[in-house]
Amino acid sequence: QVQVVESGGGLVQPGGSLTLSCSASGIGFRMYSMAWYRQAIGKQRELVAEIHSTYATDYADSVKDRFTISRDNAKNTMSLRMNSLKPQDTAVYFCNVKRGLTYTYWGRGIQVTVSS
Repeated sequence: QVQVVESGGGLVQPGGSLTLSCSASGIGFRMYSMAWYRQAIGKQRELVAEIHSTYATDYADSVKDRFTISRDNAKNTMSLRMNSLKPQDTAVYFCNVKRGLTYTYWGRGIQVTVSS
């Protein structure tokens, strides 16, 4: 059974930092790409950052130079370090694990709120 679990969300002031973590079990972790998506109220879910099995990374323009995605294959975990947070970063953040077009799994999401 595949399980994807996010942790580390919460409330942070503008300009602050937060680190999200995602653990995945029940899969051959190192063969999967992993990504963070987010969905703000009234908006569509959007890709924030992705790290491939090759360790190549992609970022949304809105978070480049502020967010850093990383993975630890030995621990089956992925992290998203978020710096210089803005109110517009407020959203539910979802961890996605995928391999090709066939296998994709989602976490339940975790709230990140940036507010003073």
